[in-house]
Amino acid sequence: MFRLTAIMNRLLWLSRVLVLMSGALITAQANADISEMSEAASALAGKSFKDKEAAIAFIASADLSESSDISNTQLLEGLLNKQVVYDKKAKSIWYLAEPPLAKGSELTNILSGDIVTVEKKRQYRAVTINNKIRSQIKTAMATAALSSADAETRQTAARRMIGELDASLLPAIVSIRDDESDTVTKKYLSTAVSVYAVTEGSEPKQAMEAIAFLSGVGLPEAFDALQAARTKVKSDDVETIAALDKAIAEYEQSQRVVNAAQTLYFGLSLGSVLVLAGIGLAITFGVMGVINMAHGELIMIGAYTTYVLQQLFPAQTGMALLLSIPCAFVVSGLVGMAIERSVIRHLYGRPLETLLATFGISLILQQAVRSIFSPLNRSVSTPDFMSGMIEVTPMLELTASRMYIMVFCLIVFFALLFILKRTPLGLQVRAVSQNRAMARAMGVRSEWVDMATFGLGSGIAGVAGVALSQLTNVGPNMGQAYIIDSFMVVVFGGVGNLWGTLAAGLSLGVFNKVLEPWAGAVLAKILVLVFIILFIQKRPKGLFPQRGRMAEDN
Repeated sequence: MFRLTAIMNRLLWLSRVLVLMSGALITAQANADISEMSEAASALAGKSFKDKEAAIAFIASADLSESSDISNTQLLEGLLNKQVVYDKKAKSIWYLAEPPLAKGSELTNILSGDIVTVEKKRQYRAVTINNKIRSQIKTAMATAALSSADAETRQTAARRMIGELDASLLPAIVSIRDDESDTVTKKYLSTAVSVYAVTEGSEPKQAMEAIAFLSGVGLPEAFDALQAARTKVKSDDVETIAALDKAIAEYEQSQRVVNAAQTLYFGLSLGSVLVLAGIGLAITFGVMGVINMAHGELIMIGAYTTYVLQQLFPAQTGMALLLSIPCAFVVSGLVGMAIERSVIRHLYGRPLETLLATFGISLILQQAVRSIFSPLNRSVSTPDFMSGMIEVTPMLELTASRMYIMVFCLIVFFALLFILKRTPLGLQVRAVSQNRAMARAMGVRSEWVDMATFGLGSGIAGVAGVALSQLTNVGPNMGQAYIIDSFMVVVFGGVGNLWGTLAAGLSLGVFNKVLEPWAGAVLAKILVLVFIILFIQKRPKGLFPQRGRMAEDN
């Protein structure tokens, strides 16, 4: 028993020794890592460029996240931009986040992470590097970024290489390009190599291949390189001149097609906004004959509903935006029905008095919003899934938010068309719009239909406000910017005709965007208004006239 106890004590003692030894080894390894970084820092503060090359090689390959608050990329970029400085007395290395170095600047120690404020500018000096070290840094940065596992990171790094290559960096980029699997990254790297071949005067065969590649790549950097090469080419090099002229002409032709496509896209997106703003008015004006000057304020209420929901769910902007669609429809619809029951139902058959009454209501709603939310504009955040660009081609990028609004416009349009064509409410609305007396004789409660129709049109206006909140700031006066456009769309398309509203909104949006480059934004709107006035003189019923009490019977 005694011998067993002695053996157990010895084993316990041995285990403790092993634990202490392992701890010492871990500490020694950590100190070794820190000492290597310390040596790199000392080399950067020294005068030997060979030592600096070795230090940069270590920095490019080491993981500085555990020993420093400054990343490898920040440190390497800082060396290029003179943001890495050293204390002339202590020989310590510091990172300058906001150049230039001046009294009051904040410096971060790359080893300890300590932050100091510069009191004497002459106490510090930027780390000096030569051209060989600059090439080494560029190669290291390019290799690191282009070796990332994330394809988007590699694409961004590859595009940054266009126009930045030099002779020392070229072999590494060519090797990376040949091993790259992502087609977009490979295309950017090939463009960078071709730009270098064209601008730096490579062999004639390589230059011609590069020109042919750049002519169809569709990137602005390629076009700039072709133009720069055209100015440098010798006048007796007829073959190269012809190839460059052909490539430039092909690019310019592609650019004209892209510009036309962008104009059409922006025109359709503007037209979608006009359709959303006017489609609710097309219902109330076409069915009830009410000139509703408060329609813009109903749009404003929908936009403010979106703002309120985002304040309730600040961390979930996407969910708040989706919830705001039904909420804005209900809130604006209830406000519209209240307006109809309290004011408008007493003024049927008197359009001028309806206009004046609804104009007064619009002023009341504006002042109410100012009292509740203040006169200042409010910003509504765009969800992540709606932000960014949609790249169709390298030359053509479309705004994602406008694409979503166009799709949303079509969804609202066809949903409203379904309600009017396939539901009992729609049947009664069409009956009242065509012959109110006959509809009453058939048992249709026209007063209820008027209230429901006005609420439906007002709700659609609120839904339009949700879409408009993603394009502009939300403010008390935002409705005034769309009331005139809404009436133009309704009158131009044909009063009470939804298909006419869709065609009118989209066509006016495209027409406006086509005129803007030639006449300017203000004059383009004036020309559109003049066109509508002349068109109405020729066709008073609009593009698609609606039968009923607002138009003469055929």
